[in-house]
Amino acid sequence: MANVRLQDVADLAGVSMKTVSNVVRAYPHVSPQMRSRVESAIAELGYRPNASARRLATGRTGMLSLAFSDVGLPYFAELARIIAHQATERGYRLLLEQTDGTLESERAIVSTREAGLVDGVIFQPSRMPSVEIAKHREDVPLVLLGEGPAPLSVDHVMMDNEAAAIEATNHLLALGRRRIGFLGHEEFHQSVTSMQRLTGYQIALDAAGVSVDMSLVIPSAAIRAKDAADAVRRALEDGRRFDGLVCRDDLAAIGALRALHEHGLRVPEDVAVVGWDDISMASFTHPSLTTVAPDTARIAATALDMLEERIGGYSGLGRHRIVGHSLMVRESAPAS
Repeated sequence: MANVRLQDVADLAGVSMKTVSNVVRAYPHVSPQMRSRVESAIAELGYRPNASARRLATGRTGMLSLAFSDVGLPYFAELARIIAHQATERGYRLLLEQTDGTLESERAIVSTREAGLVDGVIFQPSRMPSVEIAKHREDVPLVLLGEGPAPLSVDHVMMDNEAAAIEATNHLLALGRRRIGFLGHEEFHQSVTSMQRLTGYQIALDAAGVSVDMSLVIPSAAIRAKDAADAVRRALEDGRRFDGLVCRDDLAAIGALRALHEHGLRVPEDVAVVGWDDISMASFTHPSLTTVAPDTARIAATALDMLEERIGGYSGLGRHRIVGHSLMVRESAPAS
């Protein structure tokens, strides 16, 4: 039915326009019976909220922005899917943006460009300094993801990379591995994420009385499986030998599996491999990957909870939340 108005839905449901608006906006304090009547009327009439009218009436667009450096990376793609699903359940649509990891693009995410277009922004910066983020426009609610430092004024959701790296390294130590390498950190510009994971790796080795062999700290030219495979090939051709690998991410681990197989090394018999992120393909590699699994559903829910509170008017200091993780033990580094 064309040109169905909010008033038409209210008339059919026998309620006020305000009640219909509350249901459309997913306002929580509507009784189940009233919500059911309104939703039935919406379905019967085929009503679709007009974005422009809603913006005029409420000052909100019903849109959120989610920004990553590279939406093609499997972890970001899977996290984006989860956030989009949860945002839809809350009555929002999601705009996905890619910054390519450039400072100019990241500045645009927190600038006036977003004002009036979206109700809030979830953003994982890779270049923008914390102090600069703190100066973003306050009329665009913002929640940060990732491991970089966050300003006192901005909400932030992260996992404990250092603790997770300690757990991953300890898992390999418990399997009797002593020549444990770290694979896949950036070769030139070190991200905060990589530094934290390297720190956890070193802490675990030090605690076990195992010296860090810098020749086994193997960088990758880019965060791609191909570059990680090339890095492992070069290390093996140089005569470097290791019996365990902690990988910065699952792409690095997948590249390692390929290179080790090409050199006739068996996983896990000769080299046990631990990845990071528990991307969907991790359970389908051969062998399947043992990997650090961030609680992505909780990351999404926590970020959206805080963003909705900001949209609703909360103006306190930034809340910094650490979300849990687990170690998914599979064939590449099975339990002893």
